[in-house]
Amino acid sequence: MHDALQSTFDTQRQYARQMALTTAGQRIERIRRIQTWVNAHQTDIQQVMYADFRKPSAEVVLGELMALHAEIKHTIRHLNGWMKPQRLPTPLTLIGTKSHLLHEPKGNVLIIAPWNYPFVLSIRPLVSAIAAGNVAILKPSELTPHTAGLIRKMITELFPVQEVAVFEGDANVAKALLELPFNHIFFTGSPAVGRVVMTAAAKHLASVTLELGGKSPAIVDESADVNQAAGQIAWGKFLNNGQTCIAPDYVLVHQSIWQPFIQALRTTLTGMYSSDGKPVEASDSYARIVNNRHFERIRELINDAVRKGATITHGGQMNADENFIEPTILEQVTDEMQVMQDEIFGPVLPVLAYANLDDALRIVNQREKPLALYIHSKNRKTVQYILDRSSAGDTVVNDTLLQFGNVELPFGGVNNSGLGKSNGFFSFQEFSNQRGVMQREFGTMKFIYPPYTDKVKKLIHFVVKYL
Repeated sequence: MHDALQSTFDTQRQYARQMALTTAGQRIERIRRIQTWVNAHQTDIQQVMYADFRKPSAEVVLGELMALHAEIKHTIRHLNGWMKPQRLPTPLTLIGTKSHLLHEPKGNVLIIAPWNYPFVLSIRPLVSAIAAGNVAILKPSELTPHTAGLIRKMITELFPVQEVAVFEGDANVAKALLELPFNHIFFTGSPAVGRVVMTAAAKHLASVTLELGGKSPAIVDESADVNQAAGQIAWGKFLNNGQTCIAPDYVLVHQSIWQPFIQALRTTLTGMYSSDGKPVEASDSYARIVNNRHFERIRELINDAVRKGATITHGGQMNADENFIEPTILEQVTDEMQVMQDEIFGPVLPVLAYANLDDALRIVNQREKPLALYIHSKNRKTVQYILDRSSAGDTVVNDTLLQFGNVELPFGGVNNSGLGKSNGFFSFQEFSNQRGVMQREFGTMKFIYPPYTDKVKKLIHFVVKYL
């Protein structure tokens, strides 16, 4: 395997300069290949993800294909403009020169994709890598093998190996890839593995984009529309069985609306997954946990919380044979419980009450900066108060998850929740080197050259002081 990786890497490195010289039209043609293939194989994409973890077909469209199509259309529409030199202003001290900015490809890039949204989080960064003029190796997750196989089939059909290649396999394949001197690595996954990726990249001084995660909070204040907030949080949390990096990981609810919110949340979940009176396990709208190892991890989070005094007020039913855990609401949770320490990444939602906003912010700010922060409030001053006193990769007010689908908005974390941004032009920038170019049109700086006579010194001081 190592020889195959090295051979493909070397082939792409030799071709990278030729790829860098492609025009906007040539890159758009490559992106359109992806667009056409995805449109023709939507049913196949839905089937492989159902085979991997019973992801409902509607969630494949909503969570995977909608965002991918938006990215493709936006990139095609704007790529000509992104690739044009951007004129920059000239300081008075440098009169006689002009400057501009070029976005040149970084070269050989590696994309390591996760299992929770295995198609869009593989192909969307690839679209940006191609738009920026790079060659790429793609490593899909081994935890969703059916989807990984379809991605390999697609890429093999659409691109020669010197432009884009796919390597399937476990962590050993990823480790071998990380030993190669890529120019840029785009990784989506956990903060723990993100540190491993960053350490490997440092050996070659490769730049990185790390789309990570963490415990993303939702704050619901006393002015919020309780039913609307409960519906939005339930959807954001339990979409994809809670296996979403920007899902609300816990909710802080003002104590005055605690009971109405809990009741609205329970009513919403019943309507979503068992409106016909059948158990949630029979619903065709509810995905499964990706494998038994993750099932056991989430079950232990619940058990640990209950042992330490938490109460399950909704859900809690499990079936290990199907990696099924019902949407579960936990109350009376405390910081000592593992469920409030680890990112849950599953269908479990702790709900905490707070007395005043500073108490809620203290709970949020004592943790690492989250990938997302959700605020549910009708009070603009409250919203601004929270924004001023918190930090997050992105924030959504009075909804959840929508930031990922807005191609005009930078998407990504901060510190522990990620480095770098994606979406639209921000993705194009991540895969590009921003190269400054300065050109002298007339004049010279000879008047400040040595020898440093008294006259030259006066000129230098004059320039520093007045220009």
